[in-house]
Amino acid sequence: QVQVVESGGGLVQAGGSLRLSCVASRSILSINAMGWYRQAPGKQRELVARITSGGSTNYADSVKGRFTVSRDNAKNTIYLQMISLKPEDTAVYFCAADYGLLWWGQGTQVTVSS
Repeated sequence: QVQVVESGGGLVQAGGSLRLSCVASRSILSINAMGWYRQAPGKQRELVARITSGGSTNYADSVKGRFTVSRDNAKNTIYLQMISLKPEDTAVYFCAADYGLLWWGQGTQVTVSS
């Protein structure tokens, strides 16, 4: 099993930036992929960005060019750098580890004010 813990959420004005972090309880190189998801009120959870153990990344169309997922293998941590934030990015952001099944964190709130 894997535990993941997110941090870095907060309140930011539109156009601002935030960086989220997700620490895993085991080597992220042993995990098939790790991803960032988000869920806004009244909406389904959606994939935002994903990075595989081989380093491949993919993004939701709505965040391409604004969000970047990266990792620090030595720290068992992945990051989500978010720039040019919009009010529609407001959501709870979850980290998940694809290790047999998806292991979810508790989530961190990101609120973008207009």
